[in-house]
Amino acid sequence: MFGQIILTRLLQAIPTLLGVATLVFFLLHMVPGDPVDALLGETAMPADREALRQALNLDQPILYQYATYLSGLATGDWGTSLIDHRPVLERIVERVPATAKLAVISLLLAVLLALPLGYWAARHAGKAQDVGAMGFSLIGVSIPNFWLGPMLMLLFAVGLGWLPVSGMDQPGSIVLPAVTLGTALAAVLSRMARSSWLEAMSMDATRTARAFGVADRIIWWRHAARLAAIPVITMFALQLGAVLGGAVITETVFDWPGLGLLTIEAIQSRDYPLVQGCVLLIAGFYVLANLLADLLGMWLDPRQRHA
Repeated sequence: MFGQIILTRLLQAIPTLLGVATLVFFLLHMVPGDPVDALLGETAMPADREALRQALNLDQPILYQYATYLSGLATGDWGTSLIDHRPVLERIVERVPATAKLAVISLLLAVLLALPLGYWAARHAGKAQDVGAMGFSLIGVSIPNFWLGPMLMLLFAVGLGWLPVSGMDQPGSIVLPAVTLGTALAAVLSRMARSSWLEAMSMDATRTARAFGVADRIIWWRHAARLAAIPVITMFALQLGAVLGGAVITETVFDWPGLGLLTIEAIQSRDYPLVQGCVLLIAGFYVLANLLADLLGMWLDPRQRHA
């Protein structure tokens, strides 16, 4: 059954990715600016500009360029970077490990913060502890990465000098980017954990266990936690896709050499094939994250499997 679902979802992902590729392609070509200017400068000779434009096939009609791009994707050719003439896929693969490292540590930090915070708020629902915990999570949701990152940098890197300002070469360089990216995810997960725990405590299974005299601590951590895990794990899987979206801003702020920073660099240099490749990979990761969330939900909840 799971194999059929995976195949169906992967087939459904094809038009989604095609739509993303089409939208990004035409939007990039509508943005003001010329890749030839980025490569040669605005003072280049007209003959040199025209020769480079022909070499990059930028003199062809846009529909011809679009058809060439799609035919390349169908054969596994993501194109060649306009800046350094290297394959787009090769440049992306070089940056994926840095983004993966940042994403894993950020998600781990988010889980370590969210679960205790969500449990603490649910355990003291309606009390001052609950208000404080959810107020803290609300702050985490409200503060954008592009503001939190520089503030952490000013405090811990510039002011106190405890951590590096940017890059990934020095020890501890991942701390500030991971905190910046992980706190927003922790805020979302903690609120989901609280609501899921409270909902699980109101179910018949937990009320029955309480009627039989089961210790309150066991009800919270064995019975209710198992029921509350379903929406929390599903939300966690969905956050896997959100990590790459947040990484674009976080990596730019901290000069972290990952996929997000590569995307910004490609946009600034009008490197159309590289931007298209980066966005397509991020969209594909979102599709896989949604598929993983669906499969986890069905694995944990028999009602979804029957549906």
